[in-house]
Amino acid sequence: MNISYIDLSVFIIYLIVIVLFGSSFYFRNKDSEAYTSGGGTLPSWVVGMSIFATFVSSISFLAIPGKAYQSNWNAFVFSLSIPIASIMAVKFFIPLYRSVNSISAYYYLEQRFGLWASRYASICYILTQLMRTGSILYLLVLPINLMFGWDIATIIIITGIAVIIYSLLGGIQAVIWTDAIQGIILIGGALACALLLMFNMPEGASQLFEIGSANEKFSLGSFDWSISESTFWVMLVYGLFINMQNYGIDQNYVQRYMSARNEKEAKSSALFGSLLYVPVSMIFFFIGTALFAYYTAQPELLPEGTPADKVFPHFIVNQLPVGVTGLLIAAIFAAGMSTVSTSINSTATIILSDYYKRIKPDASEKSKMKVLYIASLIFGVLGIGVALAMINVKSALDAWWSLASIFSGGMLGLFLLAFFSKKAKSINAAIGVMVGVLIIFWMSLSSMIFKDGFMEYLQNPFHTNLTIVIGTTTIFLVGFLFAKKDTTGQ
Repeated sequence: MNISYIDLSVFIIYLIVIVLFGSSFYFRNKDSEAYTSGGGTLPSWVVGMSIFATFVSSISFLAIPGKAYQSNWNAFVFSLSIPIASIMAVKFFIPLYRSVNSISAYYYLEQRFGLWASRYASICYILTQLMRTGSILYLLVLPINLMFGWDIATIIIITGIAVIIYSLLGGIQAVIWTDAIQGIILIGGALACALLLMFNMPEGASQLFEIGSANEKFSLGSFDWSISESTFWVMLVYGLFINMQNYGIDQNYVQRYMSARNEKEAKSSALFGSLLYVPVSMIFFFIGTALFAYYTAQPELLPEGTPADKVFPHFIVNQLPVGVTGLLIAAIFAAGMSTVSTSINSTATIILSDYYKRIKPDASEKSKMKVLYIASLIFGVLGIGVALAMINVKSALDAWWSLASIFSGGMLGLFLLAFFSKKAKSINAAIGVMVGVLIIFWMSLSSMIFKDGFMEYLQNPFHTNLTIVIGTTTIFLVGFLFAKKDTTGQ
């Protein structure tokens, strides 16, 4: 695809401004508290926008329209579960973290079950974030490669270095403020695309809805009770567990809760950021359906055989006005940068709070800042390495996501057990985690291991979205029942 010099200039200027703006916060980071939580002084609306931007990656921006273009709105049911999960975070988790008063999301697990629990959760988190950073960097450059024709490895390295610079220098304040700016631009870009599609239909906006309805593009999926298909109910339950994990125990979000001025503002930030995603994701799904209608009515505008996930990039480059194209590409690209910078900062925070401070509890602020800088740099470089490895090993992405479900499922189940079962002890939690992780491991990898003959019957019969649901529930129930048995036995 060819792109105008104006759009290319807008893209490059935007990215330079974002990096410089983020790096400017270097002068405000006088100590480790300012670097990791902004000193607890950030405005609630900025924190809320950052929570929203953390949830929306550039991959979501491109993948959701592609999904809606190819199928329907079934995946939107995931968004409908967000209000429930965010209310639970506001009611239970935010007061917990603010009362514990630790920047680490996993300090509470140490209080409840001992050092092993926090170590287990923090290691799982670091590995998951490494996978996330690498995969986001890799997937982010694909549309950029498509639009500009630039070398994939070169884009990964340049993008990774740019993110490392402003996240390393600016700390959480840079991450949150740049998140907020990029979130606003992302919403504006999505609205512009939706309106342009709707009002550029050959026979008017009504044609869009006629074509979409005739092809069942607005369907939320089947309401059957099947456990092997992505029905409305499977997607709703899956969304509830994933979003409970995101808003309840993810270090990225916990850090933002702690950066707000007080508990009340932390709660309002969480609600604002999470609830904002629901209508914005609806716009993304609408764009996908609108693209289907737009190119169904005008098939000559879309090259034959264009994959679903490349239809939106094609529209951005070929149908948007000059200048708007560059800004939207920059916003999509910057959203991916936000996701990566968030992972870098949160991982460095965990290294400092859960590991270095334990080794050197009386360390000076200079030493703490040095650890944060070094951890950010090393993690960023490792993330670039993972992204580069994925260029030639495409199957690595699927394997990483399978391992991520193993890690994250164990973390959520352990947290729920710690919070809701006051009688559960360390040994009960350990047994629950071991059993639950084995279940998640089987559900995630059985289709790769058991392939032929009788072994096929050992494959997971559940839809892949139910992995975290069943795994998390198993950890909680096993730990809860063993705790109850120990109490009854006494």
